[in-house]
Amino acid sequence: MKAMMLRRSRLAGLAVASTLILAGCAAPAPTLYQWEQYQPQVYEYFKGESKAAQLAVLEADLQKILASGKTPPPGFHAHLGLLYADQGKDDEMMRSFQTEKTLFPESGTYIDFLMKNVTRKGGKQ
Repeated sequence: MKAMMLRRSRLAGLAVASTLILAGCAAPAPTLYQWEQYQPQVYEYFKGESKAAQLAVLEADLQKILASGKTPPPGFHAHLGLLYADQGKDDEMMRSFQTEKTLFPESGTYIDFLMKNVTRKGGKQ
């Protein structure tokens, strides 16, 4: 009788452990970055759509991302910098490029290239 009780208790323990493991697997993993409308805006950029409209969307998205305590994805600030360059907003462009470089040091070579060669509305830097 004691052996049977021990066996049932082990089976119950195994069932509880299995349930906890499966519940942990079912829970969605938190995302590392908050994307908002970044990917669709990159697509719009390459389609040649209005850069001013894209800039407005991404600026609003950045405020949402920062307010939620999340981090924008890699490339977000670089893309903002390109949009600022198109609008002739040099200070914002450089600030965005520098932020991208700070958040994602592995992008440094590309960001340095952009800082030296990006075409703005007013001409070349």
